[in-house]
Amino acid sequence: MEMVKEVFVVWEDRYSVGIPSIDEQHKELLVLTNKLYDACRNGEEKAREYFKEVIRGAVEYVQFHFTSEERIMERINFPELAAHKVQHTTFVKQVLEEVKMFESGKSFVPNAFVRFLRDWILTHIAMSDIKYAEYIHTLKKQGTLQQLIS
Repeated sequence: MEMVKEVFVVWEDRYSVGIPSIDEQHKELLVLTNKLYDACRNGEEKAREYFKEVIRGAVEYVQFHFTSEERIMERINFPELAAHKVQHTTFVKQVLEEVKMFESGKSFVPNAFVRFLRDWILTHIAMSDIKYAEYIHTLKKQGTLQQLIS
């Protein structure tokens, strides 16, 4: 009998920012978080192996996603772009620091790291990303946004 994988975090429509490409990227971040969580449940040795495999790709994907968001915010002249970029940079630095600790064999708790990822991603979407989504919505209503950003 095959064991059913437990899903750690589930996408909900309330996290949608209304930009299909960004919503898909957010969903992928949650998929990666679930994969890392799943690895945690396979015992420490397997978790460490899987983390080594997946974590670098996850970091690259996060950077790709942040670049995508920032390009959109630049195109619409989002007034809070600088502050948003700082949040992104701080998060990437924190993740890279955790990865460095993990790779050097220092104190690293995979489960705590995955919880940090989940909480940061969902909070960031709900509190920060929603601001540029609302700004885009306002521009569309005013007719000042020439083309739909997708």
